[in-house]
Amino acid sequence: MPRRKTKNLTGLKRLKGIGKSVHQAWIGFVCLKCKNMNVFPVGLSMLSPQETYEGAQWKCSKCNFVHSKAYDLPFSTWPKEFIKSDSIKAQRFWQAFFRISTEHAESYWKQCNTCERILPFRAFDKHKGWGPLERQMECRSCKGAINAKLNPKRTKQQLFESSVKRRVADLLLKGVNQSIDIKELFRKFGRKCFKTGKVLDIKKRSTWAIDHILPSKWLYPLTTENAALLSREANNNKRDKWPNEYYTNNELIDLARITGADLSLLASKTPIINPNINVDLCVSRYLQVRERSNLKKRINELKQLLGSYKLTGKLSSKNKKLLGYR
Repeated sequence: MPRRKTKNLTGLKRLKGIGKSVHQAWIGFVCLKCKNMNVFPVGLSMLSPQETYEGAQWKCSKCNFVHSKAYDLPFSTWPKEFIKSDSIKAQRFWQAFFRISTEHAESYWKQCNTCERILPFRAFDKHKGWGPLERQMECRSCKGAINAKLNPKRTKQQLFESSVKRRVADLLLKGVNQSIDIKELFRKFGRKCFKTGKVLDIKKRSTWAIDHILPSKWLYPLTTENAALLSREANNNKRDKWPNEYYTNNELIDLARITGADLSLLASKTPIINPNINVDLCVSRYLQVRERSNLKKRINELKQLLGSYKLTGKLSSKNKKLLGYR
């Protein structure tokens, strides 16, 4: 199945060699001798703190001082018993030095594929399954500019409302979603990502995902007929898009054949709210909150979603009164 070509709708040039390299992790450290900031790539996996301590030799790009457990510490004001490389004190320092830079994903750096800056972990938003750090390709600054281009008419409030809509829809469907037989799903899709054709390993859970073919945003629960096998990256690209927005016509036909889904529904050019949703049951389930939950906020979010989907008319008179409708 051919994959649609990615279109650059922003006009922004991206880092050359885009691909796996854009997801690689970088080490960032301050030279102990001259205090120069150093960064260098380490590939598509994070380093082992212990192995790094045992064998690393990180050379400063400015003063050439080598950061290694085999070297004395360059602190002229410290007593010799602390700076000699064969001392326990110095070795404890080196162990912590390398651990600080390698122990957690938050310790690493990443290169933005748009502005090309090498920035700390926190400068990128989360994108599960993308590289060892699971961060987006663009830094948050560039992402802000890109979103302004792609969503010029969407205000901050509208973007917030969209995210709320997805979250509330997921909560409304809690308890309706079916348990998916993973082995059967892999068998049905030939152990391949339906979108890209990439072979997937059932044991590597971080590399694949179960796609809501008809998104939960439009109040469709996860069922055997509404589940597709995608790679993590393909699933992140689809997100809550309506099937016709993401899949080609031939892919929609194949998808309907594989899953038994309604092809006319998949092929619809505009999203269709699930006509079989039991609104009253969803309301009862959604209002089952914990004691510390913000009940007023939850009611307002629910009313907002019901109103935007024009579902208030499907509420029983009892629930209309409960939610404050006149």
